[in-house]
Amino acid sequence: MQAGATTTSSNAEQLKRRVVDEIDKHADEIMGISKTILTHPESGFKEHKTSALAEGVLNDLGIETRNGLAITGVKGRLEGSSPGPSILIMGELDSNIVPQHPLADPDTGAAHACGHHCQIGNMLGVAYGLVRSGVMSELAGGVNFIAVPAEEYLELEYRTGLREAGKIEFLGGKPELIALGELDDSDICMLTHATTDPPSFTIGKTNNGMLGKTIRYVGYASHAGGSPHLGTNALNAAEVALAAIHAQRDTFKDEDQIRIHPIITRGGSVVNAVPDDVRMETYVRGASFEAILDANAKVDRALRAGALGVGAEVEIATAPGYLPFRESADLADLWRANAVSLVGEDEIAEGGHSGGSTDMGDVSYLMPTIQPYAAGATGRGHSEDYMVTDYEMAVINPAKAMAMTVVDLLHDGARGATSVLENFVPEMTKETYLSTMRELFTTRVYTE
Repeated sequence: MQAGATTTSSNAEQLKRRVVDEIDKHADEIMGISKTILTHPESGFKEHKTSALAEGVLNDLGIETRNGLAITGVKGRLEGSSPGPSILIMGELDSNIVPQHPLADPDTGAAHACGHHCQIGNMLGVAYGLVRSGVMSELAGGVNFIAVPAEEYLELEYRTGLREAGKIEFLGGKPELIALGELDDSDICMLTHATTDPPSFTIGKTNNGMLGKTIRYVGYASHAGGSPHLGTNALNAAEVALAAIHAQRDTFKDEDQIRIHPIITRGGSVVNAVPDDVRMETYVRGASFEAILDANAKVDRALRAGALGVGAEVEIATAPGYLPFRESADLADLWRANAVSLVGEDEIAEGGHSGGSTDMGDVSYLMPTIQPYAAGATGRGHSEDYMVTDYEMAVINPAKAMAMTVVDLLHDGARGATSVLENFVPEMTKETYLSTMRELFTTRVYTE
């Protein structure tokens, strides 16, 4: 028995070496893909050029694809030699909107200020390694690749318009793909995110979940100089609401990691008229679903107070955002061992909790999921000085670590994947997830 186990382990290591060698051979091509995406940034549900590029690479590797999933998503699949679990490798297509970024699109302000161009690169790097090495003939199950739209939860009015037109149901890419059934044939999921934080890799990080809100205050216009007393100032209503939200902050528990950060997207029409149409957007973030719902009720109360204070009307539209991210410890252990073999024990950090949010949280409620972080960027995330400076670290090393983990999961009759799945208890079924998220869509109008 011991000899058999040694043979199996040795075989897995041989397969992994073959995969890594192929990724190294094609490293310049893989990094070139990410650099091309960097110069053509597109925000969520608009990533047509990026989607076409990712699909073209998969097709060139002999992987059949389907496109147009959640508007711009692309999916391909590699089959193993026998039935078994399916591993999902994801990459995110979209950029942020940071007009001040030196590589921002001058027309849209879109810019890759979060490293998603690297995620597509390392997803495709896994595909290069598995295809060019020929290891799938020695693995069970299969591997799905999905280039996912719209991870960044922004441009809420635009996305709401897509929803009203029936083009999407959810405002984020992964929830939409879940609703479409595109994750039904996957059992385990991996995605690597770029970061500015050393060392080379971070594993074990958790994230807040969030709701998205759009708010409209409706007042009465009047001449701002001649007859302001005849108007109702919707901007004043918004300002009162902002102050009331701030007044809630000491009611939030530290462990709930509540983050609320509203912006005014429209402050009125012209300076010489009392503002009668003022609009806001905000997230309500928290470390647990229950904490998010509690904070959301307080935010709604504050928003209503703004309207009541000046006699305006307020429309509050709430949409499901993303669930808090939870990591599969068993899957993380497999990935970690491979990462150590690439960069050494000292180059692996254990992550803490992030106040940011990702729709990988939604996936993690349904199946074993990890989202390691790979260094290689500098600056501040989501800002004009964010730049990836080491593509070997941000693209190639993550591709190797994930591809090696695929081998661990699917070799020897997919014993590794079976073990991970046996120890995993999902937070929700897909049906529960969808019903819970759909119930969060609300629009309420208050006149007093």
